[in-house]
Order: sequence, then structure tokens, then C-alpha cells
Amino acid sequence: MHLEVNQLHKQFKTRHGLLTALKNINLHVEEGEFVCTVGVSGCGKSTLLRLIAGLDTPTTGEILVDGVRMTGPGSDRGMIFQSYTLYPWMSVTENVEFGLKLQGVSKVLRRQQAAYYLEMVGLLGFAKALPQELSGGMKQRVAIARALASRPKILLMDEPFGALDVQTKEVMQQFLLEIWRSTNTTIFLITHDVEEAIFLSQRIYVLSPRPGTIKQELQIQLPNKSDPQVKRYPIFQKYKDQVINILRHDAEQLNDSSEPLEISN
Repeated sequence: MHLEVNQLHKQFKTRHGLLTALKNINLHVEEGEFVCTVGVSGCGKSTLLRLIAGLDTPTTGEILVDGVRMTGPGSDRGMIFQSYTLYPWMSVTENVEFGLKLQGVSKVLRRQQAAYYLEMVGLLGFAKALPQELSGGMKQRVAIARALASRPKILLMDEPFGALDVQTKEVMQQFLLEIWRSTNTTIFLITHDVEEAIFLSQRIYVLSPRPGTIKQELQIQLPNKSDPQVKRYPIFQKYKDQVINILRHDAEQLNDSSEPLEISN
């Protein structure tokens, strides 16, 4: 799998004229990689992810998956949102099966695959439960199982743990790393949480505000992410300071600018 974004621009029409949300975005994600994009609120992160998912179209530029230009949604890209997006009237199993049903997979095979991925995320015992009976972290595990069940080439994640409390968030981050390692799934995640981006990713794209442009690409090499104290390592703090300094510099420039605010991401 090879995701490539070339010379991507996105503008929106407003009653005050055109607003540029993204400008000259160039990035790539290779098979099996875990890549994050980090930026402040309103920098266009979610817009970028929606474009890659095919839920919106670029003003100019192109998005390629394995050399094929994307023109709309597809099963090759799985999407996970912050708000879980589970169907409340469906059981956990039915939610995981939903994408497979749309693909025309038989009921027997759907049940087998749903059970497999529910066991993977540790929720096989909740197969018959409704979403309202689950905690926030459990709902997001179901959403991950549903996305994985369709076997996408790449998993796109839009601040998936943003609605969780700190303790649950850290547990889910570790869980996601375990899923990534065990499945070798390619993951592209956006977040405004600098520590989350450093902890999860192999590479980080730092996005500037108004309009969103890629300020820097960072390679992340941490010695042992399974160590619960890794976020206290000097190397982790060095990466954190580096990213925050880039974002702080952009914020200072933004405060000095008289340009109108960009739309929220």
C-alpha cells in the first residue's frame, strides 16, 4: 500500500469570499507505517482526512492509493471518527458486520469475521450488546473492529481518542499500538495532542494554521513504547519540545497576522 498526496489545495466558498483550508500539501504513507499529522484546532487536519477518505474533493491536487487516483470513498480506506459513529439500534456484532454486508459478504462469513475481530479487540463477550451498554473506550474498540473487518489498505483515524478521559485514552493508545503491530495495518491518524502523535507514530507531519501547510516532517524513534514511563524519557521530551516549538512559532505568526480566521477543522 502506498498513499501519496500531491500538491493538494482545498478552498471553501463563504459569504466573505474564498477561504483556503489547505495549501500545497505533499505527504506519503508506506505500507505498514503508522503516521500522524499534528496541528492546532482549525488548521485543516480533519479536512485533510476527509479528502483522503474521499468524503470531499480537493480544489486542486491529487490523492493516490497504489498509484490510483481517488475520486470518492472506497473500501480500501477505513475511517474511524472521534464520535464512534456506531449504529445505536444494532448490536456490537451487527455494527462490525455492517461494512461486510455492504460488500455482499455472506451472513455466515460475516459472523465469522466479526467474531474474529471482536476477539482481537477483546469484546467477543459483548457481541450481543448495544452501543449504549458500552463505555467510550469499548465503543471505540468496536469502531476499530468494524474498520478492520473490511480489511482496508489504510486505516484513517480522526482524533479517535479525543472524547476519552486521560486514563482511558492512554489505555487505548497502547491498545492501538498492539493492534497495529499484530495486524501490520497501515495507519494515518490526525490529532492536536502532541504527546499522542509522538507516542503512536513512526513519522509526524506538523501542520501549520491558516492555511494548513506542512511545516516539517519528523522521524520518531523511541526505544521502548511498551514501557509505561516512555513519555518521561529525555528523547520523548526532546521530540515534544521540537513539535511544540514549531507550533508555538506558527501561533506567534498567526497572532501578528491580520488575515481572517480559517474555518475550523
